[in-house]
Amino acid sequence: MARHLLETKDFSKEEVEGILDLAQSYLDSKNALNSKNALLGHIVITIFFENSTRTLSSFEVATKRLGGSVVRLDVSKSSTTKGETLFDTAANLNAMQPSAIVVRHKNSGVPNILAKYVTCSIINGGDGAHAHPTQALLDLLTLRKHLGNLEGKKIAIVGDIRNSRVANSNIELLGRFGMEVILVGPPHFIPKTKLRHCISLKEVIDSVDAVMSLRTQTERHDYPIYSSLKDYASDYCITRELFGERNIILLHPGPVHRNIDISDSMLQDPRCKVLEQVTHGVAIRMAVLETLITHSKNKIPKNFPYF
Repeated sequence: MARHLLETKDFSKEEVEGILDLAQSYLDSKNALNSKNALLGHIVITIFFENSTRTLSSFEVATKRLGGSVVRLDVSKSSTTKGETLFDTAANLNAMQPSAIVVRHKNSGVPNILAKYVTCSIINGGDGAHAHPTQALLDLLTLRKHLGNLEGKKIAIVGDIRNSRVANSNIELLGRFGMEVILVGPPHFIPKTKLRHCISLKEVIDSVDAVMSLRTQTERHDYPIYSSLKDYASDYCITRELFGERNIILLHPGPVHRNIDISDSMLQDPRCKVLEQVTHGVAIRMAVLETLITHSKNKIPKNFPYF
C-alpha cells in the first residue's frame, strides 16, 4: 500500500532526519537539484480547494525538478461544481493511476478521509486548522541550519495559534526534536494547552533562539476579534526595535501581512529567513515526494472501498 503524509506523526524521528538530509543534499548542489530524475514517468496531481502560492507552486516545482509530471486540477472547473462528491473525484483521479495527490482543503480531516479512497500517496498540503506537515518539515530544516542541534533550544510562536495548522504541526514536530515551544498571543488566540504561554513577546524574547510569526487568519474567525488589524499589529508586529541586537532568527509561513505580522524593515533584516524558508520548501517537498513515491507500492488492495 502507498504511504501518505497526512500529519507530521506519519514519519518517525529517524524518517524525518532522512527527509531533512535528502532535502539538504538537493540544496548543496544546484546541478543535482535540476538533473535528478527520481520521478521520471510519475504523475503528481494537485487539488487545492483554498488559495495558495508557496505550497502549490513548490510542490509543482519539486515534482518537475525530480523529472515527474504535474496535473493541476482547476477546482472551479471540476465536477465537484456539478455535485460530484469530493470522494468520487478522488477515486476517479486515482483510477488514472497517478503516483501521488497533493490536496489542500478548508475542512480539517479531508486528506485523511481521501486516503481511504485511493491507492496512491495522499500528501496533505494543509487542511483547515488541523495540519500542514510539509511546512513544519521545512521550518525544521531552516531551524536546524541556523541553530544546529535543536535539543534545549527555545522558539516562540506568535499570533493566531488557535486557528493555525502551521502551529499545530510545528508544535508536534519541534517538540519531538527537543525544542521548547512557547506560545505568544492574546488569550483568545491561545488554544487549550500545557505549553508555556504568555501575552507579550517581550516577556520571553531574551530567552528564545527563534521566533515564528503567524498570519492572523481572519477567514477562520466566527466574529471580528480586533476592530482592525492595525490594533493587533500595535501589540504583535515583529519589528527591529523589538528584536534589538539579539541573535534570534525569524520565521513566517507566509503570506506575510506587512507591518501587521512583520514590519517592512524587519523583513529586510538578515535574521529574517522567510525567503529561505521558501527555498527550503521546494527541497523538502522533493524529499517527501521521492520518499513516498519511490518507496511505496501502489497496488489496489482486496476489499478496496470504492471498487
